[in-house]
Amino acid sequence: MGEKPAAVARVEAAAIDKGLKISVVETSSSARSAEEAAQAVGASVGQIVKSLVFRGRDTGKAYLLLVSGANRVDETLAVQTIGEALERPDADFVRSATGFAIGGVSPLGATAELSVYMDEDLFQHATVWAAAGTHKHVFEVVPLQLRSATGAVICRIA
Repeated sequence: MGEKPAAVARVEAAAIDKGLKISVVETSSSARSAEEAAQAVGASVGQIVKSLVFRGRDTGKAYLLLVSGANRVDETLAVQTIGEALERPDADFVRSATGFAIGGVSPLGATAELSVYMDEDLFQHATVWAAAGTHKHVFEVVPLQLRSATGAVICRIA
């Protein structure tokens, strides 16, 4: 499986810094989509945390939305919660805002401060799985611990 990627090490260090004990798993196949990740770890799609980056239309600010893999972001609800219209940024913006490539964006270890919002549906599960810096690395976590570690605002966004 080789040497650990720097992005994964950054996620692990951020978890330690936040007092969160995680164990990063390298999947044998891609976990780029919620469906792939669920299959790779033997979880339901709803247990997968999609870490989606949006850009504020007016401010250009990056927002990280942690969404259940079973849900799609309802942009009207997101705008009501965040207070700004959102747009989907390109891959360069995502990497610049987080330090991660699309498909590996983690809720932990971003290279810049992000405002984080967490889908209330993730709390239906005892544990959830999130990306750990690459499209093949994931970690399992209790939703409340993830919320505490990220400082996320819990909301209905889907």
